[in-house]
Amino acid sequence: MIIDTTEVQTINSFSTSGFFKEVYGLIWIIPILTLILEITIGVLVIVWLEREISAAIQQRIGPEYAGPLGILQAIADGTKLLLKEDLLPSRGDIRLFSVGPSIAVISVLLSYLVIPFGYRLVLADLGIGVFLWIAISSIAPIGLLMSGYGSNNKYSFSGGLRAAQSISYEIPLTLCVLSISLRVILQVQLI
Repeated sequence: MIIDTTEVQTINSFSTSGFFKEVYGLIWIIPILTLILEITIGVLVIVWLEREISAAIQQRIGPEYAGPLGILQAIADGTKLLLKEDLLPSRGDIRLFSVGPSIAVISVLLSYLVIPFGYRLVLADLGIGVFLWIAISSIAPIGLLMSGYGSNNKYSFSGGLRAAQSISYEIPLTLCVLSISLRVILQVQLI
């Protein structure tokens, strides 16, 4: 079979058209949204199972009013938390008290930038992905400490200090990740 050069040019122009590049650019969102949906459903099921099993162990009735068999209890709890009144300490530092949880949540959400969702499917493809993940994830305890200190309450401050102790868990985690990273770098250099 002989292929005409105009047919080859037509095929090449079809595959390099701007429309298909845009569609391909949007297709990568589907696996990420699927993953987020699966994680959300998994969390809802785990919360429901935990409440049902705890109720059975304690010989009491578990969640039964929010949806059939209490399936929507986690959504009801989340809605309740979002609609609760925001209480601010009267004698504390309101800026520290308000900014602390934001820092903790933002650092957790930013750590998803460097997690690969598939082959060549990363939100921010950086050469220092693991190290950036370690740096960003270690900011969260500082936000919790800021909230505890900003409340001007000794019990809240001790709770913030307890949460900040999780930094001690990050040091061995960092050493483990760095040792694996160095091993991979040395292996690649030997090849």
